[in-house]
Amino acid sequence: MKILIIDDEELLVKGISFNLENEGYQVVTGSNGAEAVQLAQDPEVGLIVLDVMMPVMDGLETCRRIRQFSSVPIIMLTAKTEDMDKLMGFEYGADDYLTKPFNILELKARIRAILRRSVKQEAQPRIVRGPIALDSQSRNAYKDGVPVDLTAKEFDLVELLIRNPNRVYSRENLLDIIWGDDYRSDIRTVDVHIRRIREKLENRPASPEYIMTKWGVGYYFKV
Repeated sequence: MKILIIDDEELLVKGISFNLENEGYQVVTGSNGAEAVQLAQDPEVGLIVLDVMMPVMDGLETCRRIRQFSSVPIIMLTAKTEDMDKLMGFEYGADDYLTKPFNILELKARIRAILRRSVKQEAQPRIVRGPIALDSQSRNAYKDGVPVDLTAKEFDLVELLIRNPNRVYSRENLLDIIWGDDYRSDIRTVDVHIRRIREKLENRPASPEYIMTKWGVGYYFKV
């Protein structure tokens, strides 16, 4: 997941970037609205953290322009506390609002919540990729038309990957999105689930065709 951070406070940007990169996210930064509009056109950007008070173009106008070509989640940052400012942010297309100064843990929690919510909202009831089919409403999985018994987390993991083909997710990203604040394990939890999924869905689990590994990075669904 690539996250775009736009703010003219250099120290704040460095702090946010450091914390998000430690969580396994890719981070791209800018310092004004014009840069934000340009960088937001990258199709790999999955979420934007956008300051309201910026030079060249303020965050509200920047948000409005980004919404003309992109629906990626946007979290607005501001030093203002008036409700009207927040309402304007939502009116221009923001998904969430955080008032400075804020705790970085809260920002990370908001990011995880928005990403989980956006995955659910974008999901269509049924999707088919090659021999694999998923039905989100019944939470049933099929291989070549034959039902496959997946656990709840296995289903969630497959659904995320299959609905975002060729997008590589780090183990840390997958823990955040699938397990959220509930997990009390390490990144090997993801590896174990991927191995079990391959045993159930791949013809040759040792040489997978669909649930692929990007060595040193993470996992993705190949199409």
